[in-house]
Amino acid sequence: MSALIDPAADKRKDSMAAVATQRVSALTRPNVMPIIEHAAAQKQHQNAVKFDPKKHLAYTPPPQIIMMKDIGYAEDVGVSPVAVSQPFQLFSPEAIQQMRAEIFKPEVMEHCSYSSNITAYQLRGYASKYAPFTYDAWNHPETLSIISKIAGVDLIPEIDYEIAHINFSVKTDEQTKEELATINKQKRFFADDEGIAGCPWEDDKPIVGWHTDSYPFVCVLMLSDCTNMVGGETALRTANGEVLKVRGPQEGCGVILQGRYITHQALRALGAKERITSVTSFRPRSPLYKDDTVLTTVRPISDLSELYYEFAEYRLEILEERLRKERKDILARRKARKKFDTLSHKRFLEQSIAFLEHTDNEMVEDSKVIPGFIDELNIPDVVVGASDDARTAKRARVE
Repeated sequence: MSALIDPAADKRKDSMAAVATQRVSALTRPNVMPIIEHAAAQKQHQNAVKFDPKKHLAYTPPPQIIMMKDIGYAEDVGVSPVAVSQPFQLFSPEAIQQMRAEIFKPEVMEHCSYSSNITAYQLRGYASKYAPFTYDAWNHPETLSIISKIAGVDLIPEIDYEIAHINFSVKTDEQTKEELATINKQKRFFADDEGIAGCPWEDDKPIVGWHTDSYPFVCVLMLSDCTNMVGGETALRTANGEVLKVRGPQEGCGVILQGRYITHQALRALGAKERITSVTSFRPRSPLYKDDTVLTTVRPISDLSELYYEFAEYRLEILEERLRKERKDILARRKARKKFDTLSHKRFLEQSIAFLEHTDNEMVEDSKVIPGFIDELNIPDVVVGASDDARTAKRARVE
């Protein structure tokens, strides 16, 4: 099995994780709190609903699944040969309404909100305690079956803390008008000055810069109406440095990405007052798959005690299952009166030591973690469809 335990992979340190980069925008950074508080006041009285897959799943298979080999990577780079899916319908409108109602609960806003130097407002770690519908939706066997089928590997949620991480991008009417005016001005400038009609400004100013995720797979679910939204694609960097854009999902639709192993960025979305996405992280169910999980991008925006409890528990569970299997194999070999396989067992011990060292490296002491601060990498963005010369000219103009 190409994705079985890989000692070299388990020794990967934080250097493997490119951290999300936030570009300086020409637009005013939105003040999200008044809008969120207004929405919370409207949603808090909505009756709770129990998740029912027959009613709340509205699955339509993705029109295309892009494989790792399609973007130049070997199929054994990650835990699956699948790279990314095109958007697909996953949940019904009623399910999305209930998920939105849960994130706007006052207790969620009060106890589970985070911000950082690269993100204005997020909700994390709320699902298991405050959002039973959302929690059950992502843990239901039928949901996991859909996610796993698309991903090409049997997956389960990474940890409870990483179920339905919420990213907010909301604006007032005035801010939306100012944004659109700025974008239209930039488009006219590009068209008049360079002859490139409709050159997408959002490609030049991504919301989140080039990065890899902390966890093997993610499913990004759209919780907003995207009828008038422009942009919002995910750009993937292929193995040879080219860029592939995946269309952004519509409300109730998701995109599955093996984001731990593919460098990607979120392009800017325009023309809508809000863009709320829910990101759930996944890992292989089998403990025999390699686990390259890092905590680089999530430590500063988490309750460290909860994050470390869940991270330590699942890593120990994986190690426990691997130890049980090794012991079972040794007993079976002895019962068959075969010679003890010294080299094989020593390889297992090396893998186990590397696994423990990796776990230790990711659990940084609390006092050394700066809340809300994520290191940034200044990796140049690549404008899809533009030549190097055109890109240089545009950079000079904008900056």
